Amino acid sequence: MKIDKRLGFVIAAATLVAAHLLDRWAYATLNMPRIYDVDAGRMFRTFGFLPFWWLAAVAFWLCDDDVASRERTRFTTLRARGLFLAGATTVSGIVGEVVKLLIRRLRPGAANGAYVFRSWSERTLSTAGLAMPSSHAIIAFGAAFALARMYPRARWLWYALAVGCGITRVLARAHFVSDVVLAAIVAWIVVDLLSRAEVLRVEI
Repeated sequence: MKIDKRLGFVIAAATLVAAHLLDRWAYATLNMPRIYDVDAGRMFRTFGFLPFWWLAAVAFWLCDDDVASRERTRFTTLRARGLFLAGATTVSGIVGEVVKLLIRRLRPGAANGAYVFRSWSERTLSTAGLAMPSSHAIIAFGAAFALARMYPRARWLWYALAVGCGITRVLARAHFVSDVVLAAIVAWIVVDLLSRAEVLRVEI
């Protein structure tokens, strides 16, 4: 399912605005501080753990059939898909850290659910304690969008896993809803751009 780019950006902007309107309510209402003490919570958090996707990419690489690969285009091999998955998650994570440094909004607990921003003079190049966008969510969504391009029949499963990761970050009070939504938007842009890059392009 392809969405016109302009419509996509309108939807993304509207969703981000709605997320900001929900932030204070979500912080006050959605609270499960021990979410990562249960298996489901740990599972969803793993989807936002970058080395997990590196291992998955290596698995693609190792499982590729070299004989069959020679009969296909460079971009339809499992190795190319592994490269695309690793690139999508890694670049999404890097871009997310840069955006954090630019926005500089602290985690929800810094001021009991109020927005607080770190000054540029304080730890200028450190993302520790910064929350927008969510690092776990941006990696999870980067993986989901990449996998959805490679395996579109299962796209709703990939999206659901990324959403699950984002929800646990909100339940843990580690992030606002808007932190997660911005992560999804940035990951979507990154994966779309990477899919157009010749070196990481994957033709389904």
